[in-house]
Amino acid sequence: MKTKKLLSLLLALVMMFSLTITASAVETDDNDLTGAIVILHTNDVHGAISEYAKVAALKDTYEKMGAYVLLMDAGDFIQGDPVVSISQGATAVELMNMAGYDVVTTGNHEFDYGYANLAKLAGETKFPVVAANVLYKGKTAFEDNVTFTSPSGVKIGVFGLATPETATKANPAKIKDVKFLGGQSMFDCAQAQVDSLKAEGCDIIVCLGHLGIDAESAGNRSTDLLEKVEGIDIFIDGHSHSDLETIMKATDGTGMVGDTLLTSTGTKLNNVGVVVIADDGAATMQFATEDLVITPDKAVADRAAAIQAEIDKDYGTVFAKTEVNLNGVKSDVRTGETNLGDLITDALVWGAKDAGIKVDAAVTNGGGIRASIAKGDITKKDINTVLPFGNTLSIVELTGAELLEALEASTYCTPESIGGFPHVSGIVFTLDTTKAFDQGDLYPGSTYHAPKTINRVTIQSVGGKAFNPKTTYTIATNDFMAAGGDTYYAFNVAGFVDTGVPMDEVVMDYIKEELNGKVTAEDYGEAAGRITIVKGLPFTDVPADASYYDALKYVYENDIFKGFTETTFGPNNTLTRGQMVTVLWRMNGSPEPKADCPFGDVAANSPFRKAIAWAAENGLTNGYTPTTFAPGQAISRQQFLTILYRYAKFMGYDVSVGEDTNILSYEDVAQVSEVFIPAMQWACGSGVLVAEKTLTPTAPAMRYQVA
Repeated sequence: MKTKKLLSLLLALVMMFSLTITASAVETDDNDLTGAIVILHTNDVHGAISEYAKVAALKDTYEKMGAYVLLMDAGDFIQGDPVVSISQGATAVELMNMAGYDVVTTGNHEFDYGYANLAKLAGETKFPVVAANVLYKGKTAFEDNVTFTSPSGVKIGVFGLATPETATKANPAKIKDVKFLGGQSMFDCAQAQVDSLKAEGCDIIVCLGHLGIDAESAGNRSTDLLEKVEGIDIFIDGHSHSDLETIMKATDGTGMVGDTLLTSTGTKLNNVGVVVIADDGAATMQFATEDLVITPDKAVADRAAAIQAEIDKDYGTVFAKTEVNLNGVKSDVRTGETNLGDLITDALVWGAKDAGIKVDAAVTNGGGIRASIAKGDITKKDINTVLPFGNTLSIVELTGAELLEALEASTYCTPESIGGFPHVSGIVFTLDTTKAFDQGDLYPGSTYHAPKTINRVTIQSVGGKAFNPKTTYTIATNDFMAAGGDTYYAFNVAGFVDTGVPMDEVVMDYIKEELNGKVTAEDYGEAAGRITIVKGLPFTDVPADASYYDALKYVYENDIFKGFTETTFGPNNTLTRGQMVTVLWRMNGSPEPKADCPFGDVAANSPFRKAIAWAAENGLTNGYTPTTFAPGQAISRQQFLTILYRYAKFMGYDVSVGEDTNILSYEDVAQVSEVFIPAMQWACGSGVLVAEKTLTPTAPAMRYQVA
């Protein structure tokens, strides 16, 4: 392979975008990329069609500079906005053909409109669709791989992988006879692809995958696969909407998993990924599309604008108003109740009644809520963007026990994000995330497990009446969930009736007719409190069965104690003197001290300064010396208990109990300094300090002990 060195190629690719690029600018020797191999890639575009013109121009520019350029997409390009969803992906394929894509793989959302629709679209593409682990009636549904050869003779093999989660993230009724290999079967499939492409003489192996790195996809992530499969040089990923910065963090700043370069560009064409291949290796970077100083391809831009104009004309009419922001943020709707989820499920109950069907309640999945609606006007496009899948109102009848199973399964990893998170109307339930999910068998054809027992969810009421696991309930939902999508296998087992009424129309009619065209702050100003989530601590180093767990949970939730990081507390770490008085200061409401800190060794910008000043003026501490406090020094147990004793008196608590306690029986009582004896007597007598033979007064106080 005769190419320039990697570093010089990267510099050339970056520097050329510091100024506006014109057709003539690429003719200069400084921008000569002859012999370079460049892979441009996108993923999870979700209908951001206005940026395809820049992608097309970028490819064209590199080619004019002499590079061999391949343009790839890692899936989820036919859904996410009315500009592509109304045509069920046809407009996306049209623009991608115009932009010059060379190969794509399928995301889970390519199957939203059914396998038959995707197969039809694949026949209209000017590029191959590769997905080695997707089978239809036992055979590869699309192409498994494709090869490209550069002018210099470098052979590049590309194979595709789709997330096995598609089996439950797409409507099962619309993908009959389609199988998605997952876990070890997918790993074996990938290894077979690598071996086959190498046998064909490929110099570079690229996996174009839609697997992602999210925790909820564990076992089927790109990172999981790359730990098992050898020989992949470059893995272009999608599904988790991770940009290159996120990928770098997930790979300890290397961007590598083993010997494989892993990359991804986020979502909505916010970025365009660039992989540069040279004699001395490969590297990746990304360009933010809004910062790309490049003249968009006119033909692509004009067609995208025409498609947008058609949608705006049909969908841009204002039909209602909202007094509040309606929350459809992905991280929120997949982890808890939101006012938009409440609105949608209320609409489902109303829609069923309007269709002459009496239901007890409604459930919809957070993964089906794709956008927020800002305060102000509401258009049809707003609703269609929130609910882009073309789902229909469906009715299921199931027992209370089956409903409980569905809710337990659909919150198995909460507070981690999950697309199946249930939004409800007519149901009041509690989810205790401090309890473990009791994992049972995999649901048939799914990547999700049934609960072996019900540990986390408790239903208080359904339809305004006390919950009964033996009662049969009628539930309004969407056809995706009714068919067993996501974690709702129990719904499909129960059987369902599809009314055929589009879900987005139900929501629009509810707002227009039932709410008289106005979503008010009184009705939907905030989540209604239908779901109570009992949250545990976020700290991975604090066991749930620790004796101090409840105490630590109290001080953390009341902002008295903080962790070292978002996920670690350091329970066995020592507490400093500055941290100790800050805990008490926060317990007292973080009051403003009346005077400045009297100790010279407390820096003006110290986070403990106000707390130390407050503690000194209220007699909780006399300092380490009259002029120093030693805020960074570990606090001993006797120092800690003395400050706590003074705080108890400051708060007016009765400290008479224990003041005369005899502590002479403890083996190390001689180590207690005279000034600390009253506090140690009080601590032992009142039960604050529980000790058997030793007091260990000079040992440092641990963070968990103070909590």
